Amino acid sequence: MSVVAVLIGPPGAGKTTVGRRLAARLQVPFVDTDHLVEQEAGASISDIFVEQGEQAFRALEAAAVARGLQGDGVLALGGGAAMHPGTGELLRGAPVVFLDVTIKDAAGRVGFDGSRPLLAVNPRATWTRMMDARRPTYEALATWRVDTGGRKIAEVVEQVAELIEPGGAGPA
Repeated sequence: MSVVAVLIGPPGAGKTTVGRRLAARLQVPFVDTDHLVEQEAGASISDIFVEQGEQAFRALEAAAVARGLQGDGVLALGGGAAMHPGTGELLRGAPVVFLDVTIKDAAGRVGFDGSRPLLAVNPRATWTRMMDARRPTYEALATWRVDTGGRKIAEVVEQVAELIEPGGAGPA
């Protein structure tokens, strides 16, 4: 077995939630790269940003993605992970699902409460700028794009499962 789906997208798209449920549905392991980074560093992502800086976090994140891609099952990447050039190269040819979402739906899920370091100052404007900058990369790396906005998790999981199954809908 190998990675059956790699979930990418912005904060609030549902990567972790969808990833967990998809892995359970498919009866395969689930790995979240943010969790791998926290395990490796022995600290929360927020603490890593504050104490070591974004560059240190991104290096840990890139290494976590490389490790995750060597495993099995469903892999959820942190929102900025796909922006690392080395990560982009590793994702080429992988079954990548871009979970897309509008700011309205993302705000309802994430809460924009300051727990996410990159969204600590003016979270709505920051999220919008971030998404504008990241969207072309997400789209270029994606095998499929799935809109999660206004949808139940079960619906999104079912759509992703149908896309990634052999003989599924094929690339978007």
